[in-house]
Amino acid sequence: MSETLAKPAADQTAADPTAEVLYEVADGIAVITLNRPERLNTISGPMLASVSRFMLEANADPKVRVVILTGTGRAFCAGLDLVDATQGSGIGSEKQQQAVSVNLDLRNTPPTILFAMDKPTICALNGAAAGYGLDTALGCDIRIMAENAKLAAAFVKRGVVPESGGTWLLPRLVGWSKAAELIFTGRTLSAAESLALGLASEVVPADELMPRARAIAAEIAANAPLAVQSAKRLMRMGLEETFNDHVHHVYLQFLQLIRTQDFKEGMTSFLEKRPADFQGR
Repeated sequence: MSETLAKPAADQTAADPTAEVLYEVADGIAVITLNRPERLNTISGPMLASVSRFMLEANADPKVRVVILTGTGRAFCAGLDLVDATQGSGIGSEKQQQAVSVNLDLRNTPPTILFAMDKPTICALNGAAAGYGLDTALGCDIRIMAENAKLAAAFVKRGVVPESGGTWLLPRLVGWSKAAELIFTGRTLSAAESLALGLASEVVPADELMPRARAIAAEIAANAPLAVQSAKRLMRMGLEETFNDHVHHVYLQFLQLIRTQDFKEGMTSFLEKRPADFQGR
C-alpha cells in the first residue's frame, strides 16, 4: 500500500531546534518529535503539514528502517489546537473548515499515512495523548509509555468523535465493549491501565523512554527490512481479508523475499554463526 502515499516535498529537514516539528535520521531510525511544549504539543495546521511531510519522507527514504514519534515537555500531544480554533484560526475554525471542505485530501493526513506506511512505527509517549494525539498514538505499530503518560479519549467531552481513526482502531485493539466504554465515557487511562489493556507494549520510567524506544527500534532495524515491511503489509491486509485470501498473499510475498539478497544473507549468516548484514535488497 505504500505506493498510494503521496511523494514528499523536496525541502523537509528540520535542523532548527526551535521548529514545532523536529526530524532526524540516524542509524536507520527516523525520529519525528512534536516540539511545542508550551502548548502541550497541540497540533496547528502547519504542524499537521510538517508531520505528514516527515512521515512521507521517512517512508520513502531507503536509509530509514524504523520511525519513532514522540514529543517534548509534559505531553505527547493534547490534541488539535482548540485555542487557535476559538480565535478564528487553526484547525476547527470556520475559516479552516471552509478550506478543508474544498481541499480535503485524506491521503495526506498523519493517521492515513501511518496506516499506509510500510516502515514500522513506534510511539514513545512522553506524556498525555488526548484527542488527535490519541488517534495518532493508536495508529502506530508499537506504543511505549512513560510512567506519567496517559491516554485520554475525551472526544465526546468536546462535542466531536475520534476523527482520525480512533473508531476503527480502538475496537480492533481492545475489543468492542471496552472501546465503546472508553469512547462513550471519554475516560482517561493511566499508563498502567493502558498496559493492562494491551494499548501499550511497555511502561518505563520517563528518563528511560527514548533509550528504550531506540533500543526496540535498533532491534527491528537490524532485521531484514524487506521482510519486516512485508510482515507489516500482510498484517495490515489481514485486518480486512479472509484467511484463504491472506494465505495466498503471504505466499506471494514469500516468493518475492526468497529471491532477495537479504534472504541469502540471512541463510549464510545463520550457517556462519555471525550477525547478518542486511542491505534491503
